[in-house]
Amino acid sequence: MAGFAKLRDFGVIRGDRQQPRAFFCRRPARSLPYNAGQGQHPMARKRHKKAALGQRRIAANRKARHDFFVEETFEAGLALEGWEVKSLRDGRAQLKEAYVAIKDGEAWLLGAHISPLLSASTHIKANPIRTRKLLLHRREIDHLTGAVERKGYTLVPLTLYWKNARAKLEIGLARGKKQHDKRITERDRDWTRQKARLLKHGS
Repeated sequence: MAGFAKLRDFGVIRGDRQQPRAFFCRRPARSLPYNAGQGQHPMARKRHKKAALGQRRIAANRKARHDFFVEETFEAGLALEGWEVKSLRDGRAQLKEAYVAIKDGEAWLLGAHISPLLSASTHIKANPIRTRKLLLHRREIDHLTGAVERKGYTLVPLTLYWKNARAKLEIGLARGKKQHDKRITERDRDWTRQKARLLKHGS
């Protein structure tokens, strides 16, 4: 009877009817493992994202920033042929000898080398260094035309890359460096490499 009285005091039994009551216990919060939810550590996701961004680049003009002061950059589309798109997907492009010119109110990429694939159709006569039209807004072309014709700037192709499954070219509005400027650039680059080497061996 004493046990019955205790249950009735807690409200579990009232009269001759049973009134079930839920009892909740508070559990300590438990941190989820790193692989919960997304399946990997957050820093690993960040590194993976950087790697994915790096894979978008097709080709880069590494000498451009050595020979020029790049003051502005612009993104341009390219009018390409089918075999060129396939070659770019395979990374078969070079910008080493490429340059950008504006003629008749249009921008053109000259000297860029895109090697055709061996599997390219035989009925297509592929020209690896053909002149390719660049796709820019009219106000961008007007701005670049004024800078080149009136201020003595040069248009330099910097990087060829993929963006939303379309090939894009980064163009630099630049001024040529003098010889002592190039020496300073080389000295800074050598120091950056040496510093990275020292930090690597010191860690």
